[in-house]
Amino acid sequence: MSLFRTAQRMPTSDEALKGRPTPLFPTRETHTVLGTEVYEEPPAGFEEAVFALGCFWGAERKFWELPGVHTTAVGYSSGFTENPTYEEVCSGRTGHAEAVRVVYDPAKITYTDLLKTFWENHDPTQGYRQGADIGTQYRSMIEYTTPAQQAAAEASRDAYQEVLTKAGHGQITTEIVPAATFYYAEPYHQQYLDKNPAGYCGIGGTGVSCPIGLAVAE
Repeated sequence: MSLFRTAQRMPTSDEALKGRPTPLFPTRETHTVLGTEVYEEPPAGFEEAVFALGCFWGAERKFWELPGVHTTAVGYSSGFTENPTYEEVCSGRTGHAEAVRVVYDPAKITYTDLLKTFWENHDPTQGYRQGADIGTQYRSMIEYTTPAQQAAAEASRDAYQEVLTKAGHGQITTEIVPAATFYYAEPYHQQYLDKNPAGYCGIGGTGVSCPIGLAVAE
């Protein structure tokens, strides 16, 4: 949830805040819902995905609820500032998106399942906003970690655009980009809606079902 005036224009690398060379936050924490290590590298055979779909408080919950998800974390990705703080990201001067890192077991849940959750839980046509949350940090984005993820993400976007267009929605503005450095957010943001069940959740979809599962090959 943004508490600060934000920009609707991405800063350039020269305009961005400089940040700091070392993280400000702890590097060990137990997931309050899943009981796993929030910051760990994916276990052998597991995979990683990163999504941005608006305020990361509600977005993270959508993914930790999925069977087969090992751990989740919220943070800041695809920006310029090293080790940014929440206040810096909300200023619009770091270039980051509020994002969710998902570590999952592909034997129990597919990347296509994650994509379906991504598309159906926000409006990917809104550019630098998501509902009442306005700013570049709320942009829609998929960061892929493998060529297979890139192909699946692009195919799912095209399939969803078809049904969105038929339903009267505009063009998808979602960025599909290579995985960048993911900076973990402050501890109080991690599993925020588990710690604060009545907390703000700005996540809401278009009401249009995403047709992937048939349209996208694994």
